[in-house]
Amino acid sequence: MTSDNAPESSGKGSKDFDPAPARLTVGIVSAGRVGSALGAALERAGHVVFGVSAISDASVHRARTRLPDSEILPVEKVAERSELLLLAVPDAELAGLVRGLASSGAVRAGTIVAHTSGANGVAVLAPLAATGALPLAIHPAMTFTGHDEDVARLGNACFGVTAADDIGYAIAQSLVIEMGGEPVRVAEENRQLYHAALAHGSNHLVTVIVDAVAALREALSGQGLLGQQLVDEQPNGLAERLLAPLASAALDNALRRGRSALTGPVARGDTEAVAAHLEALDAVDPQVAASYRALSLRTAQWAGTDPALIELLEGRTR
Repeated sequence: MTSDNAPESSGKGSKDFDPAPARLTVGIVSAGRVGSALGAALERAGHVVFGVSAISDASVHRARTRLPDSEILPVEKVAERSELLLLAVPDAELAGLVRGLASSGAVRAGTIVAHTSGANGVAVLAPLAATGALPLAIHPAMTFTGHDEDVARLGNACFGVTAADDIGYAIAQSLVIEMGGEPVRVAEENRQLYHAALAHGSNHLVTVIVDAVAALREALSGQGLLGQQLVDEQPNGLAERLLAPLASAALDNALRRGRSALTGPVARGDTEAVAAHLEALDAVDPQVAASYRALSLRTAQWAGTDPALIELLEGRTR
């Protein structure tokens, strides 16, 4: 994404091209957590986010807070003026939005149209590509909370990019690098597997941690430092502080050492300890116990642990 309007060099009469990225006029549909964060990142890179669509009160607030110089406009008006049109809507809404934009004729030929869906490649943009748009899939592999840390986290994030050709890939990669991220090519046919793996490793991690915190609160109820009542249901309480260093170390070990990072009673094949865990958890919340059983079985399979433990867990999960 470089400018063609560069002066001649003083070398052998050839032309050097300005390496600075060309400024694009950017429109965003819609100003949700992802769209507003990417819009802020694109503005920091020198692009101009002129307009966003925002319907809910929360989206309007994000647009006015994160993108104060952008107009809030109807979707068609955003599309008509965009050189880069960013579709940051939920996966289930994307195909319908694309069909509607294609039939309206609002997207001009030559417009770069990028969506942020993890599960979709560029096939979903086919109706717009047929009108002359350049289709891109640019998915940030990051969780978004709607708070200030969203934009900062993009600097450490990888983006799964899919394009129809090498030109598309070059544009997608340039946009990601400008936002501070790392572009990673994902083949069209592998987008669902890519998205499933990310959901499994992030969304389900949250579920495991929330369940563990709930169990810890029950175990520590009324047992604060020197008998003080320190356990409550507020975030960053005693249970969270107790679990945080352990969970952080486990995640770091798993990412750096893989299956060899497995420790604990399941990896050791301690059938009696695991059975006691299941009994204790079942008394507090059978659903947490069921989750523990399922994950223990998968852990035992990875660890190649005692067959008796695997038989116990398989019998308890049926």
